[in-house]
Amino acid sequence: MENSRALISGLADLGVTKTHSRPHVPNDNPFSEAQFKTLKYRPEFPDRLGSIQDSRGFRQKFFPWYDNEHRHSGIGLLTTEMVHYERSVEIVNARQSILTGVYEAHPERFVSRPPRSPKVPTEAWINRPNLIEAEGGVTH
Repeated sequence: MENSRALISGLADLGVTKTHSRPHVPNDNPFSEAQFKTLKYRPEFPDRLGSIQDSRGFRQKFFPWYDNEHRHSGIGLLTTEMVHYERSVEIVNARQSILTGVYEAHPERFVSRPPRSPKVPTEAWINRPNLIEAEGGVTH
């Protein structure tokens, strides 16, 4: 107990403060939280990592899958690689072309409206600054 107090005190002297990751707290990083959840729920995620080498081995398989194969619902069911290399517009347009063709061939299969490919967001924020604040104005 005394050692942990000394450690916390030493870290505080260095400007390092402890955090408590909690749901719905605006200074948490939702992108990292989502990635951790995906990681932990992968079928091949081990119950226990026996060593740093085990951790590195899992990581070397997980991150290429996460970036190149995993379709993210928050970015229009694209991979991060597709978005990073600016292929999203091309892919979404190709998807929409296929969906439009299917609708034209079988409109009876779609009750309310023609199908639409998921949209890709144009920007992402963790804590989006208020536009008025950013311009130096007053907010209420």
